[in-house]
Amino acid sequence: MSRVLAAVVALVAIVAGVAVWMSQSDGADEGDSVAGHLPSAQNAGAAAAGSGGLTELDKTFLVKVRQAGLWEIPAGRMAQSQASSEAIKRAGMHLLDGHSKLDQLTREDAKALNVPLPDEASAEQQGWVDQMKAAKGREFDQTFVDLLRASHGKIFITIGQVRATTKNAMIRRLATQANNTVNDHMEVLEDTGLVTDAVLDDVASTVPKSK
Repeated sequence: MSRVLAAVVALVAIVAGVAVWMSQSDGADEGDSVAGHLPSAQNAGAAAAGSGGLTELDKTFLVKVRQAGLWEIPAGRMAQSQASSEAIKRAGMHLLDGHSKLDQLTREDAKALNVPLPDEASAEQQGWVDQMKAAKGREFDQTFVDLLRASHGKIFITIGQVRATTKNAMIRRLATQANNTVNDHMEVLEDTGLVTDAVLDDVASTVPKSK
């Protein structure tokens, strides 16, 4: 009887060992299979960059978004020390936050797409910064709103064209983010109560006329 009992115990141990080995083997195979189907960050980036060719408008868009941050971030900082209105300071904080995030995304996308970006704002934009540097108080408030609402309105039009026509997934994502950021900035600028009809007419004059 003791020999039979020992044999049964040995058989149970063998069966248990086989079951554990099979379970580990299945888990490893499943893990390998899942890992094989998960793209690396590098592969995902390459796939996104290659999904659709770049147009000249796409490249121009990257440059414009980059240059927007190069003058609007300094403008946002100036608003904190030179504005007379809390609404202007609030708008300035939105500029700082929104364009800091947008600029980072723009630089990442441009690098992946091999599109060179400028390190300086345009001469016209630098002139706008100089105008704000020379203004204080209420004069600064109005100058800030005039320049920034006009600029945002014009780039908003370009964003719509890019988002509607681009074939590149990365540009499409950037255009969506830019759209949200610019719309937010226009809203906080309008909340100041200083947006004039003349500024809106200036933006309207740049809208392509339908034929």
